[in-house]
Amino acid sequence: MEVQQLQEVIFTTAAPNNNHVSYRENLIGTLLAIFGHFVISIALNLQKYSHVRLAGLKDLRSYFKTKTWWFGLFLMILGEIMVFSSYAFAPLSLIVPLSAVSLIASSLIGIIFIKEKWKPKEFFSCGLTIIGIYLLVTFGPNSHERMTGDVIVKHLVSWPFLVYTLVEILAFCSLLYFYKQKNANYMIVILLLVAILGSTTVVAVKAVAGMIIVSIQGTMQLGYPIFYVMVVCMVATAIAQASYLSHASQLYDSALIASVNYILSTSIAICAGAIFYVDFHGEDVLHLCMFSLGCILAFLGAFLITRNRKKKKTFEPYVTMSSLQAGVQSMHDNGSAVQPDFGSFSYGALQNDSMSEIYTPATLPIVTEDASPAPPYKTQDHNKTE
Repeated sequence: MEVQQLQEVIFTTAAPNNNHVSYRENLIGTLLAIFGHFVISIALNLQKYSHVRLAGLKDLRSYFKTKTWWFGLFLMILGEIMVFSSYAFAPLSLIVPLSAVSLIASSLIGIIFIKEKWKPKEFFSCGLTIIGIYLLVTFGPNSHERMTGDVIVKHLVSWPFLVYTLVEILAFCSLLYFYKQKNANYMIVILLLVAILGSTTVVAVKAVAGMIIVSIQGTMQLGYPIFYVMVVCMVATAIAQASYLSHASQLYDSALIASVNYILSTSIAICAGAIFYVDFHGEDVLHLCMFSLGCILAFLGAFLITRNRKKKKTFEPYVTMSSLQAGVQSMHDNGSAVQPDFGSFSYGALQNDSMSEIYTPATLPIVTEDASPAPPYKTQDHNKTE
């Protein structure tokens, strides 16, 4: 009886300490993710500024010699390290949605440095995103688990994750079949492929980051084979994501890709974290509902932020018949680009019936083979029949 009472006392006194440690580590991970995404946004804008300022120079690599570009690269590495480290402290489902901070940071940088003018709907979009992030952080999962090799292997062979992996593989293979064989280059298909790969990436990132932090704290985890398996999965899926995103950016607007990719990738990554790391174990209904509401608000705000950005007008290097005055007829279809005809010295071809008074085809001089003292050139007679 005395031993049982002693155990109850130990467990009841240890629970608040564990909760305190969990809240503290969640706070550390959240702050690392927020500041990391903010620093990455600053770095991207600095490098973009360096490229734009040196765009007119002949040497395409001249930006390597500027301090601005190198400072942006340093901030980029620093921000990525901060985001990578955040996965080791906070749950996966809490860290992934915080990438919306980069959208807000880009908007703030545009106001402060580029002096962009904001409309009320843009303030509304950022406000929705900020409220969503606040709800995510406040009502997010509070689970914490030391990422040792044995713990990761235990999660990896659990039957819920095995079922989830089977469903994910079938979905990925089906989408890949339509993408490769049926040429289904739809944005939703490409970004679903990216989102499925991204869920594997973040699961591997949390495992690798957690094992590194545990090793730094004194318990070496780098000798487990699962560590190197996760490193390979992380690198391979990240490279595949970059390839699909590059193809999507060639076909569709980058702002639309950013918002849709954020929504799909975050949703599937949260599901992966909830199944693999059991992030929402023990959470009550209120926290789950408020966390879901925060996700919806963050998704809506991110979509509105990217939608409100002005699209750049594409430069049209050719003259189109739609831009000319009405009444000018063309041999080509109306509205198509006017190109020089093969073998012709006129830009485009107009009908001579209706424009004979103002348009007369020019004739070319030809050289005569006769070596007589006559002029070396003569004009070809159109009435002469050969």
